[in-house]
Amino acid sequence: MMEITANGKLLDLSGKTAIVTGAVGIGFGIAYRLAEAGASVVIATRSLDEANESVKKLTEKNWKVKAVQADVSIEEDVKRMVAASVADFGSVDILVNNAGIYPTIPVMQMTLGDFDKVLAVNLKGVFLCTKYAAEQMIKQGNGGKIINITSVDALHPSSVGLAHYDASKHGVWGFTKNVALELAPHKIWVNAIAPGGILTEGVKRMQAGHPATAGVDPAKLLEMFLAKIPMRRMGEPDDIGKVALFLASDMSSYMTGTQIIVDGGVLLS
Repeated sequence: MMEITANGKLLDLSGKTAIVTGAVGIGFGIAYRLAEAGASVVIATRSLDEANESVKKLTEKNWKVKAVQADVSIEEDVKRMVAASVADFGSVDILVNNAGIYPTIPVMQMTLGDFDKVLAVNLKGVFLCTKYAAEQMIKQGNGGKIINITSVDALHPSSVGLAHYDASKHGVWGFTKNVALELAPHKIWVNAIAPGGILTEGVKRMQAGHPATAGVDPAKLLEMFLAKIPMRRMGEPDDIGKVALFLASDMSSYMTGTQIIVDGGVLLS
């Protein structure tokens, strides 16, 4: 019989290093929970100002957190991000592929550049980060955890104008399952989290921009969206942070190639 780990140790990430791509919103919620559990956390994002702001909030709690400037769609940036994590903290044990963009553009107005940009960040970025982080995990020989942030849009479209985003998120879900198969012999577990509507700064900005782009009242839009959520509330970044901690910890020891939906029940409606 396997030795049963004590409750107190199940969520302990002491001695582990996590990379979280994307510094604000869901990214911050995830970084917070991993750092609180004892992990050294590298926050990687295109905007060093945003990353430094998040790092400041977390280091004030005496947690070990560093910022790295990296565009996940650029191979050299990703290599540098992984090397910086090893240089600063000695290893890479957890990777959270959270960085993503979601500009609302109907296909008939969408340019090839628009489509390519979303796929580059949301899908190619997941490939590059997974490739180089997993390479380091294999070299270390201690296994690891990779967590990909997909979306309920990987299962069902949420609105018109997100065809490129939905294509990228379906892609990440397919990629998650296949890589889980490939990396299992190395004891690297690969799973996904599919958030529903999470009230982040990006979402708030997008709501504020709606009247200009589509002549839609953002308050009405939110009301309509909330009506579809059985829990009658938007999610918070911490709702995703807690599930990411579950997947990064020993709580999920027998799980790989799966996707956890965290949506307040929206897919039921």
